Amino acid sequence: MPHFDGELEELGLLAQTAGLQPVARITCKRKAPDAALFVGSGKADEIKFTAEQFGATEVLFDQSLSPAQQRNLERHMGLPVNDRTLLILEIFSQRARSHEGKLQVELARLRYLSTRLVRRWSHLERQRGGIGARGGPGEAQIELDRRMIGDSIKRTSSRLDKVKRQRHTQRRQRERRDAFNISLVGYTNAGKSTLFNALVKARAYAADQLFATLDTTTRQLYLGDAGCSVSLSDTVGFIRDLPHGLVDAFQATLQEAVDADLLLHVVDAARPDFPEQMAEVQRVLAEIGAADVPQLLVFNKLDALEKSRWPLHLSDMFEVDGVRVPRLFVSARTGEGLPALRRQLASRVPSRAGSDPAPSTQAPEFHEAGH
Repeated sequence: MPHFDGELEELGLLAQTAGLQPVARITCKRKAPDAALFVGSGKADEIKFTAEQFGATEVLFDQSLSPAQQRNLERHMGLPVNDRTLLILEIFSQRARSHEGKLQVELARLRYLSTRLVRRWSHLERQRGGIGARGGPGEAQIELDRRMIGDSIKRTSSRLDKVKRQRHTQRRQRERRDAFNISLVGYTNAGKSTLFNALVKARAYAADQLFATLDTTTRQLYLGDAGCSVSLSDTVGFIRDLPHGLVDAFQATLQEAVDADLLLHVVDAARPDFPEQMAEVQRVLAEIGAADVPQLLVFNKLDALEKSRWPLHLSDMFEVDGVRVPRLFVSARTGEGLPALRRQLASRVPSRAGSDPAPSTQAPEFHEAGH
């Protein structure tokens, strides 16, 4: 399987982020998923036995399950079975704060549930299609629920389109001010929000957990070396196997990255698997149409590295998809390397950005639609 995680580390972190407590982990390697149970009957029996042994109340899979596989596994184990997709959706629904963020998560959740009507509403199997009807169990009720979800998807999509238009208007206003737009992107928990706060003296929520920030926040960043302010946006973090429905739903939020003049690709320098995380970010950027936006690599969490592992130079070049990209090592927590980052950003700002007077201590904030 692609992205095989023998320790299931990331799934465990996702579970904890969603408020669950992992009690046991089981791995399975197959040439191809079993059509009925994904893992095969023998491994399903092992999972069931382990769940009973540890008193587990739910089983999580690190891959996406088909509706049929999910339903069959629940019947086989007698426990709720959820996959990585639903777990990420649950975290997003807990973390979304803005009106737009909530709409985006709701749309992705509705699209996910629309394919799992029979599984999610088991009570439907006990209902009849209608008085004197000879149809299958629950036929009319299932169709009614499917239509209700379809109507909800249309309503939510319409409301989200309205928010997108409002956001587009805000971007047009920034463009008319000739603002230079910078977006922070990176794998979740790479420290984007901490870096954002350190640069603009903001108080955006930041924590050592997955998906601490879901909603885009944009602030003005004054760069003394350039004598002007730029627009800096903090965006949602990426993760491997991000559900496609979420990529679609968050298109409006991710549009900040597409429209940026420069991307600050924040990387957790302390993680041994940072190349895989970088590759996942590059894949999502390509998917949303931001692959050609210039990048500056920011290897964060320098303070988490032992001194013996520190690079000889805190600024160098690093190859990304065959292209050499400038890289800086920083610690958003301690401030190490931030002056060099500010100078690098100032050197990227064209003269068209104009000269602004030094800002007051309280920088102006641009709230996105619904914030």
